[in-house]
Amino acid sequence: MGATLIDSVRHPDPPVLETPLHDLHLELGARMVPFAGYRMPLNYADGIISEHCQVRAAAGLFDVSHMGQVTVQGPGAASFLESLIPADIEGLAAGRQRYSFFTSEAGGILDDLMVQRITDCFTLVVNAANKAADLNLLQRSCPADCTLTLLNDQALLALQGPAAATVLEQLAPAATTMSFMEVQVLGIAGFQCTVSRSGYTGEDGFEISVAATEAEGLARELLAAAQVTPIGLGARDSLRLEAGLCLHGQDITLDTSPIEANLQWAIPGCRRLGGTRAGGFPGAQRILTEATQGVARVRVGIKPDGKAPIRAGAVLQTHSGAPVGEITSGSFGPSIKGPIAMGYVDAAHTAVGTALHALVRGKLLPTRVANLPFSPHNYYRNRKPRSQLA
Repeated sequence: MGATLIDSVRHPDPPVLETPLHDLHLELGARMVPFAGYRMPLNYADGIISEHCQVRAAAGLFDVSHMGQVTVQGPGAASFLESLIPADIEGLAAGRQRYSFFTSEAGGILDDLMVQRITDCFTLVVNAANKAADLNLLQRSCPADCTLTLLNDQALLALQGPAAATVLEQLAPAATTMSFMEVQVLGIAGFQCTVSRSGYTGEDGFEISVAATEAEGLARELLAAAQVTPIGLGARDSLRLEAGLCLHGQDITLDTSPIEANLQWAIPGCRRLGGTRAGGFPGAQRILTEATQGVARVRVGIKPDGKAPIRAGAVLQTHSGAPVGEITSGSFGPSIKGPIAMGYVDAAHTAVGTALHALVRGKLLPTRVANLPFSPHNYYRNRKPRSQLA
């Protein structure tokens, strides 16, 4: 039975929130959509493909203020965080950040996140859809010698693309000396910011945390550069898919372990079996066993042979019709000039070039297992002319 009007009054939908840049998005002609509890720009007048290519060729500015930013401080902060995530937090140097994930007792991925260290303070950047659950998880197990703070008064911008460093150099020269995954507190055009050289596009770039009240002023300064245009969620998704980066809730979930997701590189030796601080995080027994013994299915790239994109949920099968996997993300790759996808495939069928079929609306579309990423990463640490990366 469907919901009644009385049900709607008793259990109204939560209000859709707005980021500090909402008015600027409208001024710039954004097409706004609800996403993870926020009203966010899907794209601007030039469209998703144009925005995607802009980031690959020059620079784009993303509003990612819907993401959660949480600080953890105190003498036991590093060991506390290591009890929840399989990363080397004790060894994380000041001014650096790492990618990791919260894991469940069953070994699934509750959320993926970035962990930054500025002196003795750690900042977690978590996904918008999960930040309430993540904060609750932290609060339930936070020791008495630690303090948690949800930074609701901070916005988050991402300046991404090969021209990002050139643009930021004009406003904050010190930013160009930063290496990939480095974090610094910098003044940008007079605004106090926490800046990391990282992003979600596969390109060089920076993520910038700034006071919410100053976010629009900073955004306008960045957008004043000729190389920068505003970019929406649509291009953010196609860029991260070309880069082979996971989207939580699709490519990684409570039902996937880090090893199945091909994210074992994010679990350092000190937290693995035989390491100095092995285990000690939720689901460690399953995850560390899988790291040594292997898994039955693995996340891989999928390249459709035709021109039609294959979307999430499509079943992958062999020539004989046996189901061997499922697509979790699929779209058109503007840089690839064709459809691309990611998904999980039985371990026996993960070799690059393996021919499979995707079942789409009753039709079998030919595909093959492909290397990830589809578009080479252009992070600062391995930056080369794009012609050398082809």
